[in-house]
Amino acid sequence: MRSEKILVVEDEENLREAVRYTLSGEGYEVYVALDGEIALEQARKHLPDLVILDVMLPSLDGFEVCRILRKEFDMPIFLLTAKTEEIDKVVGLEIGADDYITKPFSMRELLARTRNALRRYSATKRTGNTKDSKANLIDVGNLIIDASSRKVFLSGVEVSMKPREFTLLHFLASHRYRAFTRLQLLEDLWEHDYIGDIRTVDVHIRWIRKKIEDDPQKPTKITTIRGIGYRFDG
Repeated sequence: MRSEKILVVEDEENLREAVRYTLSGEGYEVYVALDGEIALEQARKHLPDLVILDVMLPSLDGFEVCRILRKEFDMPIFLLTAKTEEIDKVVGLEIGADDYITKPFSMRELLARTRNALRRYSATKRTGNTKDSKANLIDVGNLIIDASSRKVFLSGVEVSMKPREFTLLHFLASHRYRAFTRLQLLEDLWEHDYIGDIRTVDVHIRWIRKKIEDDPQKPTKITTIRGIGYRFDG
């Protein structure tokens, strides 16, 4: 029997029960809430290890619940939404959400993300990292970037990064979903330490992709924006 506790906040009964059933079947201790007010009560009472939070809720919406939870707790928060606009994802991530799942989604996908998030959260608690050090961590999918130690981990395994590679990766990941031109990256990160050839950015991006992408030829973490430059999508 797993010891992790998960709070599922969803006002749509069929989906809420499907998620509860799936997670309970994996041995998680699952609590449910139908609206934002109840979600806060449940979180403060049960101290879950993970919150799965719908954006469109009665009383308090998911964004507001996320803001409040992030001020009080460090557990990972998943936002669920039927919206696909990029701005909604950006808002959710900026207020403290750890992941964003767009409906409809498969239970297999939800379970995979749940396991990864709980594994990372458990490791964070074991090493003593808390809210004060959370700001130094960028945690996206199976990728963790630790600014304090300048280390990168992929699926829990440390990835060797040269100083400039780390600086470039951390900069892009710190501005998730924002596109930068090659010249902007050169001016911001290389400053005067380059000879003016913007292709040096392409070379470093290619090196980074070989280390963090499942398929460097079809990158999903660092994407190329045609006519502009690069963007970190995570």
